[in-house]
Amino acid sequence: MKRVSVVGSSGSGKTTVARRLAEALGVPHVELDALHWGENWSAATNAELSERVGAATAGEGWVVDGNYWSKIGPQVWTRADTVVWVSPPRWRVIRQSVTRAVRRAATREELWAGNRESWRGLMF
Repeated sequence: MKRVSVVGSSGSGKTTVARRLAEALGVPHVELDALHWGENWSAATNAELSERVGAATAGEGWVVDGNYWSKIGPQVWTRADTVVWVSPPRWRVIRQSVTRAVRRAATREELWAGNRESWRGLMF
């Protein structure tokens, strides 16, 4: 197991699982959200994301977390030797998503490319 794709719904714990797995395997952790989101929440085009993912997965070992199937299709899966599907119960995903969003808004934690969650963004 050298090249792992970790997938699941938003808030399922993909990033946590992927970080721990990458550390245990001694390989880089690649977060697709970090490759997708630019300044001011600008999204990468399909071509831009595909190029970034290609560069990030060019090495012999890595753990990628994220889906983005609609933008890059099976690009990660065709290179992966293992796919881990994180699928906790819905109540846990909701709890984790709400807790994470509130924590990020309260602490002004930087996410990707200087982006931050905001209280305004949490309002439906």
